[in-house]
Amino acid sequence: MSTANIAAAFQKLLPKRLPPGLSSTPGNLYQVLARYPKDGVGQHVYQTRWTAKGIEGCYWTVTRTSLKDGGSHGKAWGRLVWRGKDVSPREERIRGGLKYAWSHGASGTPGASGAQAAP
Repeated sequence: MSTANIAAAFQKLLPKRLPPGLSSTPGNLYQVLARYPKDGVGQHVYQTRWTAKGIEGCYWTVTRTSLKDGGSHGKAWGRLVWRGKDVSPREERIRGGLKYAWSHGASGTPGASGAQAAP
């Protein structure tokens, strides 16, 4: 069996559309966090609209999460880094988790929609 035939066989086994937890596209905050181990604790996330507005180097470092409904809803806490400076004196609740589109990484960076790994 050739490599092309094996690839085609695997394609038939996979669903046409990946579940939200396996997707690399932006989603609500909780969908993005559910893609990572420990429900995204330690990851950097940002609102995609920040990049569209030209705001660079901004992200939340997630410190604690409480996800429910398979990662579509929940609560998240973290520390905000705004234009390279830590502006959160302590951990605070991340607002707008369902209202805005979120992605992994920092705003305004090339490939920030999931290709960049958080420290």
